[in-house]
Amino acid sequence: MTFGKVRMRVSPRRECAADCARNPTRHKCLHASLDDTSTCTVRRSARLPKRGLSMPERKTRVAAAKDQREGKSASTRAGEYLHEEIEHIRGGKHGARSTKQAIAIGLSKARRDGVKVPVKKSASKSTRQHAAADESASHKRSRPSATRSKATTKALKKEGHRAASKSALSTHAKEAASKRSAASKSASARKAAKTKGAAGRSAAAKKAAKTRAAG
Repeated sequence: MTFGKVRMRVSPRRECAADCARNPTRHKCLHASLDDTSTCTVRRSARLPKRGLSMPERKTRVAAAKDQREGKSASTRAGEYLHEEIEHIRGGKHGARSTKQAIAIGLSKARRDGVKVPVKKSASKSTRQHAAADESASHKRSRPSATRSKATTKALKKEGHRAASKSALSTHAKEAASKRSAASKSASARKAAKTKGAAGRSAAAKKAAKTRAAG
């Protein structure tokens, strides 16, 4: 901020608040969308000129915050980031070698954004290490490497887009469900019924009926 010929230093939080007051629609801040207004949510990554794979979109963060307010699980919140990856692959922004890789990218985004997604007990050592690194990165405010981000995007652009197709996602979901026990699936269904509410359960039942009729 410049006052006459003297340049005054303003803290990022005060500068963010001033920008929000002047133009809340254009300012890249999530104050209007998230409940937590104690700290500025304009992060360093929001000021990057280009958005890499490690940077989730605003609407994804807002949806994840809404799920958290509604008391939904971390896995449900991470699902918002998976939906974003599927949209990117289908839209041609980049590709994925397999459906598992697309899911891994989405989970990595979620963990780096502060969503504490649990790691499966059967996960490999490398998967656990990657999950720990992503969770550790969520506490850092260092600027992500632009060179590494560009290289990752360039490599994924060479991959195909079949990983996000309906058939590929359906096959992966059936394989994952077949590995779960009946008790685990029943517990998940009961928990989902509690968090959905009456309107959510009604909408889900109608959607399921349409799917069965189409099949």
